[in-house]
Amino acid sequence: MEKITSKLFFLFSTLFLLHANATDIHYCDRKANYDVEVKGVQITPDPIARGHPATFTISATTMVVAASAFHVEIAEVLMDNELAFFSLIQSFLDAGQALSGGKLLIDVSYFGWHVYSETHDLCGESSCPISVGDFVIAHSQVLPGFTPPGSYTLKMKLFDGNKNELTCITFGFDIGFGDSVADS
Repeated sequence: MEKITSKLFFLFSTLFLLHANATDIHYCDRKANYDVEVKGVQITPDPIARGHPATFTISATTMVVAASAFHVEIAEVLMDNELAFFSLIQSFLDAGQALSGGKLLIDVSYFGWHVYSETHDLCGESSCPISVGDFVIAHSQVLPGFTPPGSYTLKMKLFDGNKNELTCITFGFDIGFGDSVADS
């Protein structure tokens, strides 16, 4: 009986921790049809400790299509026949194209006030090329010890190498009251 109780306690504790670490994400434009769908954001530690490393891990899926090659081939196929045209469209939708570069723009707000911005090379935050399907973007950094504790909002935009916006999300995170470099 004791083994069953300890296993149930472990299971419920794990489920509670997984739920506690879940971060609610919102798309900047809820009506937009972004090429990259963000599945989740994990922040470690949560809340973030001032003066210590914090990691933001974003899991996503991409369905970027090879648009430039598509335009060239579509003109050729239109000259042939309609069935080949629809077959070509389906093959491009099925195959997609890997992301070989891009930018990640990050804006941070504190109680609605813009306090910080940074831009990163996509390939510096993820393994490039990013194939069609699931991928992860991970970014770690140490926040200064003087960073005010409280609730923050992060807005992240992802652009491909041609400056096309692939996704835009926002999510909240907290910076704790203790554990700063100044406190150590």
